[in-house]
Amino acid sequence: MKDNFIAKRLKAFKYAGRGARMLLKNEASIQVQAAIAVLMIVAGFYFDITATQWALQFFAIGLVMAVEGANTAIEEIANFIHPDHHPKIGYIKDVAAGAVFFAAVIAIVIGCIIYIPYFG
Repeated sequence: MKDNFIAKRLKAFKYAGRGARMLLKNEASIQVQAAIAVLMIVAGFYFDITATQWALQFFAIGLVMAVEGANTAIEEIANFIHPDHHPKIGYIKDVAAGAVFFAAVIAIVIGCIIYIPYFG
């Protein structure tokens, strides 16, 4: 039973990795977020930020990337279910995009809290 549990977890991890690669390969929004993440990581090394700042920065990066991935999935499902314009589908897609907006604003605030003191 233990081996079956571990095998299932490994298989799930494999599928998750494939999904992450698909997002990075096919979705412009994730590609932009990934490029920003790389720039922020480089900035972290340049400014020699603290361990706590690294943790907050990676939290912000992960939050934005995860919510962006969920938004992409929601949009794909909505387009599959109803390819033509529909007010309810539009509402669903706008709400999902709004979640990305909230995550991005929080990431920007975290970035400002971390990096503004290095310029003062």
